[in-house]
Parts: sequence; C-alpha cells; structure tokens
Amino acid sequence: MATRNLQFRVATPEDAVQLQQLVQSAFRAEDSRPDWTGNAELASSFQIGVEEVLPKIVNPDNVVLMALDETNTLVASIEVAKRDNNCGRLSMIAVDQRFQQNGVGRLLLAYAEDYCRRTWNAEKFSLNALSTRKALIEWYVRRGYRKTGETTAFPRERFSNLNLPDDMCFIELEKDFGVENE
Repeated sequence: MATRNLQFRVATPEDAVQLQQLVQSAFRAEDSRPDWTGNAELASSFQIGVEEVLPKIVNPDNVVLMALDETNTLVASIEVAKRDNNCGRLSMIAVDQRFQQNGVGRLLLAYAEDYCRRTWNAEKFSLNALSTRKALIEWYVRRGYRKTGETTAFPRERFSNLNLPDDMCFIELEKDFGVENE
C-alpha cells in the first residue's frame, strides 16, 4: 500500500480522536523486524488517551502534522515542538501499519524537519527512541541523527505490571541542519 502523494496539514482539535487512534494502533502494531518494536509486551499494552493528544494539538509551541493519502485518509502523524537555540523537537511519530515499510516514515520525518526550518528557523532537531528499539535507532542514524550519549528515564510507573528490562530508557538523538544524510 505504497503512497508518495501525501498531503500534509496541521492538526486541529477536531482531529484528536483520529490521531489518538493512529498513535495507539501504530505503537501497538506487531512487526516481524528484529529489534524494531523493542518489547512486544510493552507495545501491546501501550495506551494513549484523547486527553493526552489534545494538549499537544492546542499548545502554541507545538504542532501535530498529519500526513494524508490521496483519499484523505490519515496515514501518519508527528508532533513537532519549538525548543530554545533554534531546535525542533520531534515526537509522537506514528505511521499506520498498512503504510509501514513503504517510505512514509522517511517522507514524514523530512516534512517535519522542513516545517521546523521554515516555521521556526530550526537548525537542529532532537528526538528520542526507546533503547530496546535498536533497528529504529539505526533507522534514525541513517536519516542523519546521532546519539548524544544522553538518556531519559522510561516512565516505569505507567507499566508497573510489566516485566521490563532494568536498563530500559530513551536514547536521545540529534541532527544538525546541513549535515548530509542518506
């Protein structure tokens, strides 16, 4: 189900339910690629509520970008936030499972970076990825991101019923504008 004719737009509060469904299903999706999902038990229990998505849409320093296909169906989304020092923070990246492995993620990431450069004069981008998602981290590295050496704690309290690796955390990554990527 490849698509290259994506249309992008900024989400509005009316899109919160649709975005919540996309993000939750994308994070819960099973993936046969080794180290892509990271932890199947964690992925299958991931939940995000509309009440968590809506503030991301209405925050004046955030934008949630939506990627729509030719039929106006939501296929992917990404949150971008303006940070100090001309930095754009990327998060909540989600691609509908039917569109994964077809270049949609790459197009979404490139559009979000361009949006941050055009809108906020971003010269640097940051994001994080779960430490157990090694293939995803490698994918970001191929897109020009580098590990900063910093980590952020994983919110274990939200998943106290799961048996998670002790060293699970978020790996921080950055990309400087002008640095070539694949």
